[in-house]
Amino acid sequence: MKRPAPHTPPAPDGGLLHVVVAGGGIAGLTAALSLHAAGFDRVTVVESVRESRPVGAGLNLMPHAVRELDALGLLSRLEAGALRTRELRYYHRSGGLIAREPRGLGAGYRWPQLSIHRAHLQQVLADAVRERLGAAALVTGVRVTGVEPLPDGRPRIQLVHRDGAVRGRASLEPDVLVGADGIRSAVRAALNPGEGAPPWNGTLVWRGVSRMPARSIGTFMLIAGDDRQKAVVYPMSEPSGPSREVLVNWALARPADAADERYLGDWNRPVSVESFLHHYEGWEFDGVSVTDVLRAADTAHEYPMVDREPLTRWSHGRTTLIGDAAHAMYPVGSNGASQSILDARALAHSLALHHDPAEALAAYEAARRPVTTELQRANRRLGPEVVISMAHERAPHGFTDIHQVIPAAELAAVAARYAVSGAADPATVNEGSPYEVRSGHDAYSGHEARIGHDARIGHEAQSGHDAYSAQDVRSAHDAYSAHEARSGAPHVGAER
Repeated sequence: MKRPAPHTPPAPDGGLLHVVVAGGGIAGLTAALSLHAAGFDRVTVVESVRESRPVGAGLNLMPHAVRELDALGLLSRLEAGALRTRELRYYHRSGGLIAREPRGLGAGYRWPQLSIHRAHLQQVLADAVRERLGAAALVTGVRVTGVEPLPDGRPRIQLVHRDGAVRGRASLEPDVLVGADGIRSAVRAALNPGEGAPPWNGTLVWRGVSRMPARSIGTFMLIAGDDRQKAVVYPMSEPSGPSREVLVNWALARPADAADERYLGDWNRPVSVESFLHHYEGWEFDGVSVTDVLRAADTAHEYPMVDREPLTRWSHGRTTLIGDAAHAMYPVGSNGASQSILDARALAHSLALHHDPAEALAAYEAARRPVTTELQRANRRLGPEVVISMAHERAPHGFTDIHQVIPAAELAAVAARYAVSGAADPATVNEGSPYEVRSGHDAYSGHEARIGHDARIGHEAQSGHDAYSAQDVRSAHDAYSAHEARSGAPHVGAER
């Protein structure tokens, strides 16, 4: 579904709206691409990580998110390094099959569901940002550390730049700030002082990627467990090489007595597979052995399962939040990355259709916050995976016929209810993207966004290095161009 092109009033100073996106993960990069597609050329993404790292293992992109990435012209690139998810199976830990569901095209969607490595997804997004907005649009090694609202609603943001022993500070006054800086968002913290660390629910998660012969892993995604611990295993690449190997994503969850607060929301803590392997001995589901998958892993990472309390407000003046910064949720239902992509598209759509940036952000929030708040709460109730707990509560020692434990209609209702709560049911998704303003960036070649302002940015270099002189710039691109020329092409980091 396409919307009419926006009516754009003349900018008071003839300038272009400057949007700064804090965070170069999935949400931030998709926001930059969506803004560009809607006609905004003056977009700067700042990412704290200097070089990209393949963290977070794999993820699933739901059809509504794939629809939006397809609208951005990225589907073929994504599919080159992904696998279409065709079936999802739920199992009780005893081995009994609880439910099997077709996914993506097989479930009647016009777009597939994709199993994909996070690193590949982010690389595709980062490459597209550099191609479409220019290499200077993605600035790495720079972190937003503070936000101060100005009287006219614009944000004054504080930046810290670090490259080895060199540390610099800067302030910038863009027209719009988008906080896409993850679960430990500095932008969110500035808007909600005193909120504190993400709350831990008492569960530890282990994640990793294995490479295995395709015959050992099956062609389906499985989620198995009981009322205490779970395992998620699925292939995310086509077979390749002489041994026909595939990449396999896995994630495990189990209660723990304590967690190190330093790692709340951090996916990068390496641990040995042997430290948790024994909890999953004997777990095998239709030929897929969880322990065999774990033994094939090169590395494993551990993190406490955390989310964020739903906010009653995302937007303050011309500053707003998207992705995990706005609504970090438990990893249930394959919704984390997918909802971030929908946020980014909705935000660009609102900015293109509204004359006043503050009104645009308010409209974006009105459309997205109720949906994601409901998903946050649904995921705390285990979302569609609640069927595993239901089966264990009713038949803790296993079963031979799941429909004697949970009627088929009850199983179907659980899945349908969750899909509808996120507007992810086939009927809604197949209507097409609600965020298309016009197809193609060329349609906006004459579009000038409103109320551009000159930015002032200064660097205070330390550790014996030459200081950067303060300078007026038309955009944050210019402020860092000399630094990027010395340091090489920028790399995007992971959204955490």
